[in-house]
Amino acid sequence: MKLGFVGAGNMAQAILKGALDKHVLEASDVLIYDPDTDKAQSQAKQYGVTIARSNAELCAASDIVLLAVKPNVCASALKEIGTALNGKALISIVAGWDMRRLQAELDDRVHILRVMPNTPSMVGEGMTAFDQSHTLLPDELAFATSIFSSIGRVISVPDTLMSAVTGVSGSGPAYVYLFIEALADAGVLAGLPRATAYELAAQTVVGAGKMVLETGLHPGVLKDAVCSPGGTTIEAVYELESAGFRAAVMRAVDACILKAGALSKG
Repeated sequence: MKLGFVGAGNMAQAILKGALDKHVLEASDVLIYDPDTDKAQSQAKQYGVTIARSNAELCAASDIVLLAVKPNVCASALKEIGTALNGKALISIVAGWDMRRLQAELDDRVHILRVMPNTPSMVGEGMTAFDQSHTLLPDELAFATSIFSSIGRVISVPDTLMSAVTGVSGSGPAYVYLFIEALADAGVLAGLPRATAYELAAQTVVGAGKMVLETGLHPGVLKDAVCSPGGTTIEAVYELESAGFRAAVMRAVDACILKAGALSKG
C-alpha cells in the first residue's frame, strides 16, 4: 500500500523512520506533503521518499493517509484534502480530534482510525493506542498495526478511554522527564557530575519500565523487592509518600484527561 504523510513534523518523521527501518514500508511507497518545503525536502533527501505538491495530490496518489498536523490547522488541512480521500483510509494522530470531529469534516466513505502515539516513538519505544470505534477495513487495520508496531507497542481501547490514554501515555513522557530531572538534580546535590546523574536516572527509569513489562509482576511487588526492612530505599519511599507523590501524579493525569476531553469537544 502507498502511504501519504500530511505533515512532516517530529512524530511523522519518527513513524516514517521506524517503518522504513523495519521494512514495513519501502521509500518508493511513501509520499509526504508539508507547507514547510525545507522540512519536506530534508526528509525526502534523507529517506528517499517523494514530495507531493499539495494535500489533494498526495491523497489522490495514496491508499492510506496519515494525518500528522497541529490541531489548529487540522480543519484547513481536511478541507484541502476534499473528496480525494473518498473510499480510502485516514489515520489521524492529531491531538484533540476524536472520531466525531473527524467524521464531521470528511465524507462518510472515508475509513478513519484515530491513534494516540507518544514521543518515545522517535527512539522505537513508543506506546500507541488505537480507537476501537475506527472504520478501517481489515487489511487497512493490519497495515496500520504493522506501521505503529515498528515504533513500539500498540494497544486498542474504546473511544471513551482515549482521553485517559492521552493523560497516561500521550502526555506521560513529560511527567517522566520531570522525575528524571528531579532524580538527577538530587544526584548533583549529592556531588555527582551532571552528565553522570542524568545517565543514572534515565537508565534507571528505562530499566524499571522494562521490569514491569517483561516480568509481568505488579509494580508494588517490584517496589517491595527493592525495599529492604529498615533500609535506605524504604526511607526514601516514606518521604515520597509523605509528600503525596502518588496523589500528585494522579491529580496531574486527571487534569490532563479533563483538558483532553474539553479539546475533543472543539
